[in-house]
Amino acid sequence: MEQYFEIGKITGTHGIRGTMRVFPTTEDPTRFEKLKEIIIEIRGKQETFHIQKIAYHKQFVLLTVKEITDINVAELYKNGRILIPDALAIPLEENEYYTRDLYGLRVVTEDGEELGELTEIFPTGSNDVYVVRKNPMEKELLLPAIKDCILDVDLEHGVMTVKLLEGLRG
Repeated sequence: MEQYFEIGKITGTHGIRGTMRVFPTTEDPTRFEKLKEIIIEIRGKQETFHIQKIAYHKQFVLLTVKEITDINVAELYKNGRILIPDALAIPLEENEYYTRDLYGLRVVTEDGEELGELTEIFPTGSNDVYVVRKNPMEKELLLPAIKDCILDVDLEHGVMTVKLLEGLRG
C-alpha cells in the first residue's frame, strides 16, 4: 500500500470560486508550486485534485483546483488533509528525518536509561520540541531537537539516544 505525506490542512475557503485556504504542515510551503496534483483525505476517503493556481495570504497557501469551482463544494473539504505520495517527498539531508518516522521511538540517555517514547512533536520556530512519556500517569519530558541534546536517531532499531541537558528533567 502506498504511503503518503501530509503537507497541509484545509482550514476554510477564500473567495466564492472554490479556492481553499490551507495551513501548510510542510517545512517549505512553496513546494505546492512544484505539484501538479494533490490528494485530499477527509472522512476516511481520498480524492485526487489537479492544481490550477497557488497563491499566498499571511501564513496560508491559497489553493485552487480544477475540480472545485464553487465555495459550497470547497466547504465540504474543510478540515481535510492534503497528501502527496512518498515519491514526491523532499529528499532528506544527512541527519534529517521525516517527522512521522520519529513518533513511537524509544528514547534513552547516552548511559542507557530508558526515558520513554516520543509521543508528540511541537514546532517552535527555531527548533522542534520532542515530548517523551514513559506512561500516561507520569509527567512528560520535553527535549529540544538540537544537536547538543539529540545524539543519535536509529530508525532501524527504533531508538533515539539523547543527552539530558541541565534543567531538562524538571
